[in-house]
Amino acid sequence: MSFEFRSLMFGILILLIIFLIIADISEVQEEIGNHGSTRKFYPQSFSPKSNRDDGTEVDASPAAETGGSTPPSLGTSSGPPTPEWIFNKTLSNSIRKNILKFLDAERDISILKGTLKPGDVVHYIFDRHSTVNVSESLYRLLPAVSPMKDQHHQRCAIVGNSGILLNSSCGGQIDAHDFIIRHETPQKKKTTPLCNLAPVEEFAGDVGRRTSLVTMNPSVVQRAFQDLSSELWRGRFLRRLRDLEGSVLWIPAFMAKGGEERVEWAVHLILQHALNVRTAFPSLRLLHAVRGYWLTNKVLIKRPTTGLLMYTMATRFCEEIHLYGFWPFPRDLRGNPVKYHYYDALSYEYTSHASPHTMPLEFSTLRALHSQGALRLHTGPCGADT
Repeated sequence: MSFEFRSLMFGILILLIIFLIIADISEVQEEIGNHGSTRKFYPQSFSPKSNRDDGTEVDASPAAETGGSTPPSLGTSSGPPTPEWIFNKTLSNSIRKNILKFLDAERDISILKGTLKPGDVVHYIFDRHSTVNVSESLYRLLPAVSPMKDQHHQRCAIVGNSGILLNSSCGGQIDAHDFIIRHETPQKKKTTPLCNLAPVEEFAGDVGRRTSLVTMNPSVVQRAFQDLSSELWRGRFLRRLRDLEGSVLWIPAFMAKGGEERVEWAVHLILQHALNVRTAFPSLRLLHAVRGYWLTNKVLIKRPTTGLLMYTMATRFCEEIHLYGFWPFPRDLRGNPVKYHYYDALSYEYTSHASPHTMPLEFSTLRALHSQGALRLHTGPCGADT
């Protein structure tokens, strides 16, 4: 094959790649820029028939898509009357079935002992050029079987950290669920650290006390517990771990470089004090599988937030899913300021372009599923129609 022919084929290939990139960018821009009309959200696996009599449509307004100051209405008492939310079991089952084509949460929720062994080299998901060696202590905490093996729950709650939970009196309602997942919200840029292991005791009336599974990004050890730099901070971190008695601690240890030491510290404390905490380390394919499902269904996320990740996995083992503390807006439905987290004084400062996440777009998606009865979003005081 002549050099000229190879050069020609290479040039054609480059042009084709450039064309595909431009087409993809155009599609994303069209999706993000589609603010002028309302639309229903129907991923290909979703039933086009809403369970609500009024045929509620998704508001694709700038506030909903770009994190503006005006939040969308969910049919609470501050807006026009809407029919009571009704669980759409048919749609929920359809979503579960289609997600299973991309991932199986029972399997992908954690790497198992049979998958890795001490000394194995793992490439980080977000930094494929960097690697980490599986230590002996981390290997000891890899579960032999999935922590969600053969589990099925009727009603599950996924609890975020938004300040919308303050004064909600949702604690009792959250604790009444069969399985409760608590997770972090993405970190604000240039602010005080957030805490994945969000405190619950002092806010129990609003957020509940029970925990079945909680996420912990390795960076929380640095940002919320000062890298365990003193006995005081080690004690605080240990107390927080003890609070998780019997729960699953979900640690994304292989997502990004920089957290390996902090993972080791957490693992060491769990082993040293023989804590009754079951650990889980998500499979290396989980995040890409979740993103693939939503992209296939025309939800153009950059990287799924932990909230969307947890919802996607929960469809595998939960019949009916309720979401609390999901609110990517600086004000509530009545125009009152909403803190970024329920447990600190941070102000809201979300900028979609500065984040790997697209929280308002995700919220718009979840709101559409709420209107169709696939899940329920609670965005106001419990006891009201939220």
